[in-house]
Amino acid sequence: MTPPADPEFDALVGRVAARLQAGGRSLVVAESCTGGWIAKACTDAPGSSRWFRGGAVVYDDVLKQAMLGVRGETLARDGAVSEAVVREMALGALERLGGDVAVAVSGIAGPDGGTPAKPVGTVWFGWAVRTADRIELRAARLRFEGSRDAVRRAAVRTGLEGVLDT
Repeated sequence: MTPPADPEFDALVGRVAARLQAGGRSLVVAESCTGGWIAKACTDAPGSSRWFRGGAVVYDDVLKQAMLGVRGETLARDGAVSEAVVREMALGALERLGGDVAVAVSGIAGPDGGTPAKPVGTVWFGWAVRTADRIELRAARLRFEGSRDAVRRAAVRTGLEGVLDT
């Protein structure tokens, strides 16, 4: 059965694919709150194997450590929804999964789980880019409104849009 079309994501993924292929680069993902939705959006595109390598869905902190090398002390100090963790997730994705560009996402999609410091809708993004001599990392924190689905959808969109800025 073919998944339903998603014109918004299809167009965005098309732009991501064109950008990556123009630079001869490939993408990997490290997803927590998006649960593999970025990978799904990418692999919905015909020919995605030319630029999308795959990723890790690491909802649990133990898997963030085991699969991506996120340090336990970072999780204990900053929590899973933090700049430090998404930076380590993005770096771990490049180191362990290959590729040239990585996007990492960790957030609180709700409807519960938020705190005053990290309310529902808080999402951290990390992007890592491999260059000839180093890896460049950047991160951003956003807060999205709406249902769990709306927060996750906005996180997928933002994660992919960030790839366009790499």
